Amino acid sequence: MKSRADLFAFFDAHGVAHATLEHPPVFRVGEGEEIKKGLPGAHTKNLFLKDAKGRLWLISAADQTVIDLKRLHLVIGSARLSFGSAELLQETLGVAPGSVTAFALVNDPEQRVTFVLDKALAEAEHVNFHPLANTATTTVDRQGFARFLAALGRRPIVVDFPAMAVVENALAR
Repeated sequence: MKSRADLFAFFDAHGVAHATLEHPPVFRVGEGEEIKKGLPGAHTKNLFLKDAKGRLWLISAADQTVIDLKRLHLVIGSARLSFGSAELLQETLGVAPGSVTAFALVNDPEQRVTFVLDKALAEAEHVNFHPLANTATTTVDRQGFARFLAALGRRPIVVDFPAMAVVENALAR
């Protein structure tokens, strides 16, 4: 599995400008509000899910977005969803609970995990994710995030969570 240094080297190799702020561990949305005040852009919450057919999902949404897990499967075309185990998270994305992040897709070259992205994040000028551990936050701009995903060969399913609808990929702009 790739380390934070490997992630940053990947960013550098693909022209993804990034800035990282070290901080005490943050485990949940709502923690670290003082940290967020000092960082530009959208802050995130990330869910690692498994559906009833064994398919794996990573949901990245703006931190205040309400996600209806009882209905989400109807929107993204999955079977019913539940949270994936810590062991499966470590095996597929190389991170521990509390450190789930879209940047962990760098550890899934087989693309076992399907990526779902909140429209609000896809349209944000800057996004903030943990760089594979919850002791720092890394900011990238929209174009850099799009370059990161393209370098991985990823096309996220973009969901407008308030409308609970799949929308055109805003990262393509």
